[in-house]
Amino acid sequence: MQLNKLKSTQMQYFPFIDGLRALAVISVIIYHLYAPWLPGGFVGVDVFFVISGFVVSASITHYKGRGFWRFLAFFYARRIRRIFPALIVCLLVTSYVSALFVPTSWLSDVNQKTGLFAFLGLSNFILAASGRDYFAPMTEFNPFTHTWSLGVEEQFYLVFPLLFFVWLYGQRGKRSSIALFSIGLLASVAFSAWQSQTQPTNAYFLSPGRFWELASGVLLYQIITLSSGGGERTENRFSGIIGIAAFIGLLVSFVISTPDNFPMPGAVLAIISTLGILFSLYKQGCLPWLQTLLGNRYILFFGKTSYSLYLWHWPTFVLFRWTCGLDSPVTRLAALVVTLLLSTLSYYLIETPMRQSKMAKKASNPVIIGFGLCVIAIAYWGGSTLNARADKISLSKVTAGAEFWYPDRGPATPEYPGCQADPQTVEDDGVEVLVFKPKGCLQDKPSRYRVLHVIGDSHTLAYAALYKQFAIRNNLEVDVYRNGGCPFISFQTERDLDDANCRENAKASLRVLHKRVKPGDVLFLASLRLPRFSNQWVYYGPESQQGFFSAQSQANRQRSVAYAIETLRGFSEQGVQVIFEGPKPIFMLPPYRCADWFNRNNPICSHGMSVERDLLQKYRAPVLSSYSQVINALPTVSIWDPFPVLCPGNECNVWRDGHAMFFDGDHISAYGSMMLLPDFTSYMLPRLSKHVH
Repeated sequence: MQLNKLKSTQMQYFPFIDGLRALAVISVIIYHLYAPWLPGGFVGVDVFFVISGFVVSASITHYKGRGFWRFLAFFYARRIRRIFPALIVCLLVTSYVSALFVPTSWLSDVNQKTGLFAFLGLSNFILAASGRDYFAPMTEFNPFTHTWSLGVEEQFYLVFPLLFFVWLYGQRGKRSSIALFSIGLLASVAFSAWQSQTQPTNAYFLSPGRFWELASGVLLYQIITLSSGGGERTENRFSGIIGIAAFIGLLVSFVISTPDNFPMPGAVLAIISTLGILFSLYKQGCLPWLQTLLGNRYILFFGKTSYSLYLWHWPTFVLFRWTCGLDSPVTRLAALVVTLLLSTLSYYLIETPMRQSKMAKKASNPVIIGFGLCVIAIAYWGGSTLNARADKISLSKVTAGAEFWYPDRGPATPEYPGCQADPQTVEDDGVEVLVFKPKGCLQDKPSRYRVLHVIGDSHTLAYAALYKQFAIRNNLEVDVYRNGGCPFISFQTERDLDDANCRENAKASLRVLHKRVKPGDVLFLASLRLPRFSNQWVYYGPESQQGFFSAQSQANRQRSVAYAIETLRGFSEQGVQVIFEGPKPIFMLPPYRCADWFNRNNPICSHGMSVERDLLQKYRAPVLSSYSQVINALPTVSIWDPFPVLCPGNECNVWRDGHAMFFDGDHISAYGSMMLLPDFTSYMLPRLSKHVH
């Protein structure tokens, strides 16, 4: 933001501040475009925080009005005019384009919530609550992720006037304000240091972990102003040295900063360096070469448009990732051109007119605030409407054919009028159990079958469409104990036995299972037991998974066999049949990202929709061998193998009869579930019959 006229006082413009903004936004853009080019470029956001605290203090320090409420109205009217016009336009356009090109998926709820809460300045809370690391690959596919920093700033502005107001009233007030911001800074540093070690996602996204960065800018301005008496500064003989060291430190921070221990102490170098540059150059004539460099007209263009550049670069990059990709020089250059075009239009058609509007200048501050809040409310409604109607306007086959793609969808069952079997969550001893049980059926009869229990990772609910149909058609109950990301007896110990969190989840589920199962029930073990060739975001390939056949992996599988025998013996003794899921096919790509004309040339889709059956059998063999050892020890254990149905030929193909059998590289789709339903039914139903037991 530029320093504007306040009341009758015209504040001085300092080009180097816009130059610093330019460095910050360019570093962020380079990092988001291709992180290896500038590994620490993400600290540009931290630079923005310091500058914002410094400039917002300077911009209102000459306020001449009287009364706290008038001061608040003055402050928030300026913030609304500065922040929200460009933000609202960006959010609405991004919501619309996302609805067109981004297929709805399990990630979509978080994406949509992030976008909606960004209208309210609260998107950082959604991102923190999701538990998704800012540096994780999946984060790169949320077009609203970058709004977290705007949320932090807007929340800071809720506190700022309360702490700054006393600054306007004499020396005592100034010292009081410094004390208040100092206390807040110290508390924030402590919180940030604690959370960076225990809950890094909270430390990164939430305002208490970032307050110190903005407050440091405020305090620097206050200390400079108080020491100079509010007039011209006497040049400090150390300013030149400090400025050079700070500038070098800032450039170094763009290169060496890492996500480790961030923001505390990871952000310290960037923060101190930014403070050092501001201290050395503000109202001082030292380092003219640096002043000239940062005040270069080309640099200033990026500085003045930095807000729009920040707003538009991220959704542009994300939408490229969802469509044609962002992996080649051509697509990266195209993404930069689109970013520059949108940012320039935003700056000249939205930002500048709103700041210079004669009508806005004549309007009273309460009117501006009231009008702004109404516009925000309307924009929020518009974003909600776009999200609700995404399936109507989407160009994605995935969104349009949701009942075939999404594991939790599946077809209706008109032959069973009134019947529904949507899962109901039951909490038992701290464990959530998803119960699929027919309800509302016109012909309600006692069940002739026992309960099917299912335990495992996300692959348990990949069969959700199958469970619904199985439960409705046969009038029985399916109980699912799901631990996302934690397979159960995967024969890959690093994914379950050697993972403390997964081990505890398994213990809790087993404890509840033993309590709920009855003699004659069936326990189905559905989990991913093959190494992935790809996930939803990244291609790995078979060449990266050769460790699966190593001596160490074989030794780990033997540990898993011993654990399986020990663990499952108790169920056998309870009269419970245990059935392993045979390893399903795995693919080199996520089909839902490669189903449309606008994403088929995405690099992640280049690895083909089919995999050789022999290659998959090579990976299945060690797992099937492990199954055999468990079955030899426990004859009540058996295998239901979906592989022959899913892969009937020499090649396993994603597509069948125009529909995708898989949602991503290893999770089955609703259509795939329906293809398996007859075989699943013929295998499971006799084992669940009460007459057999």
